[in-house]
Amino acid sequence: MIGNNLTDSEILLGNGAIARGLIESGCHMVYSYPGTPSSEILPEVVRYKKTLSLKTYIEWSVNEKIAFDNAYAASLTGKRSCVIMKQVGLNVASDSLMSSAYTGVKGGMIIVSCDDPGPHSSQTEQDSRFFAMFAHVPVFDPSDPQEAKDMIEKAFAMSEKYEIPVIFRSTTRVCHAIANIRLGSVRNCERKASFKKEPSRWAATPVYRYKLHRELNEKLLHIAEEISQNYDLSHITLKGNSFELGIISSGVSYSILKDVLAELSLDKIIPVLKLSVPYPFPEKLVLDFCDMCNHVLIIEETEPVIEMQIKAHEKLLGRSTGHIPGEGELTPEIVYSSIKSVWNKNLEEDDKDFITSVKSSIQSMELPVHRPTLCPGCGHRAAFFAIKKSFPKAIYTSDIGCYTLGINLGAVDTVLDMGAAITMATGFYQAYHQDGITEPVIATIGDSTFYHSGTSGLLNGVYNKAKFVLVILNNSITAMTGMQPTAGTGDLSDGTKGNPVPLPELVKGCGVKYIKELDPYELSDFILALKEAGEYTLKEDGGIAVIIAKHPCILHTKKKRKLSEKKVYIKDTCTGCRYCIKSFECPAFIYREGKVHINRKICIDCGVCADVNVCPFGAISVKSEA
Repeated sequence: MIGNNLTDSEILLGNGAIARGLIESGCHMVYSYPGTPSSEILPEVVRYKKTLSLKTYIEWSVNEKIAFDNAYAASLTGKRSCVIMKQVGLNVASDSLMSSAYTGVKGGMIIVSCDDPGPHSSQTEQDSRFFAMFAHVPVFDPSDPQEAKDMIEKAFAMSEKYEIPVIFRSTTRVCHAIANIRLGSVRNCERKASFKKEPSRWAATPVYRYKLHRELNEKLLHIAEEISQNYDLSHITLKGNSFELGIISSGVSYSILKDVLAELSLDKIIPVLKLSVPYPFPEKLVLDFCDMCNHVLIIEETEPVIEMQIKAHEKLLGRSTGHIPGEGELTPEIVYSSIKSVWNKNLEEDDKDFITSVKSSIQSMELPVHRPTLCPGCGHRAAFFAIKKSFPKAIYTSDIGCYTLGINLGAVDTVLDMGAAITMATGFYQAYHQDGITEPVIATIGDSTFYHSGTSGLLNGVYNKAKFVLVILNNSITAMTGMQPTAGTGDLSDGTKGNPVPLPELVKGCGVKYIKELDPYELSDFILALKEAGEYTLKEDGGIAVIIAKHPCILHTKKKRKLSEKKVYIKDTCTGCRYCIKSFECPAFIYREGKVHINRKICIDCGVCADVNVCPFGAISVKSEA
């Protein structure tokens, strides 16, 4: 053992607490692809590695499946491994997850999947606990940052005891909560890699998979029994023979429930069964709890994972009965309303102070609502403006990242998932081409997203003779999730150098013949290149034309950027029509006292607004500061 005394503590994000749990558990190998709310976990592992001089291997992988497969291979050598992602990343890794449940692991393997009830920064509110049921693997559901740290070792122990991968499902309110975390000693796990060949297991054919499936089902029965008997994984707050109402909960919903019951002085009246591992399901424990109560309310986010596994349906109250909403976060106000709707006694007087405090805290957090927008000086804004100007009636397919905000500029029509900008562009082309119609299609995708899942779609488009313009918006960083490096930069997770993979070479390797790379700030040249690319797609021997719009992320490079020698200003000819604000949508434009002004605190004086002649009256201009 090395590191901190058991009495030490540190103020951490929930994600930092998860990272600390991995370090204390002696995790050898950590892989991730960034995605909110999970992005801070891996950098915190890097921090601990450096401060404690550990040998932990840490990697930002190109996508979640690659990260999963690397971690899984490490576990087969006997080493402890972890793969980290957000909930939609589990979709990308699902093929590997489903198969690994059958074949199992050797060293402990944890899949940290961070869900986003709300959702706050995701395409969906999907619940990773359902994936655990689907894949037949255990899932841990911590209720607060301290429990998240402490549960990591329990998850590793279960994974190794039953030779099964384990999902560790956190949520936004756990990931981004801040708490004073009690630290434990750091376990320096000195295992050497040792892979023992066993083709009937690791390379199992269908006849062996049947046997492995049967063994998996037996493992789950034993794990469910362990959950029932382990107080750390499940416990009941009150014992007795007959309660009017009991509540079953897990995850962060349990933390909120505990506070609400205490505020209403119901914590000594209403028993609660907390399930820290909602799958595999400890059926006997749950049914015994249901027998104690006349009615049982299920409080969980976001889907009825616990509710649908309980057989005592006549007593259950939850999503199926409308007592719990089917979408969104379970805030204290919603939890209160749910309890009130099923509690027979009058709460009006007792709960007055509680409701007042809840409402006042919500009101105190109310801020002016501004829709998300690209940063001042973002190269993507210039690129989208040029795309719209060059192809005003095209179909615009786009992707997941900062450039999704091109929708505000009228240059994004579709956003499905990572990589779909290219695959949907191919689909649109083929649909119109079948009817003999040439419909212009312009796809936009970021550099990190292209490395993540763009190459296979581009290969498919080239192979099947699709014709459209693809603009790869290369800002040389994974900006939206926290400035993580990409394969194009060559920077590794700990800041050391790897081998960069240049975008032009990768695109060329996909079979694309037309490739141009230029800065969207050079607006006239960029528009000319777009039009030439469009003409190329119309040729009989043409195909997919790729424009790489290369301009570094302003936020990432602002400390290194040389200050501009020019200054943007608004002339007196401004009429206050606000066309510039609506069409160009730069946050540096502000409207007050009947005219548009420049917010000097955030304007970076890129001058693109003047270059594109966004003002119909020519009121935006640039002057030299020299």
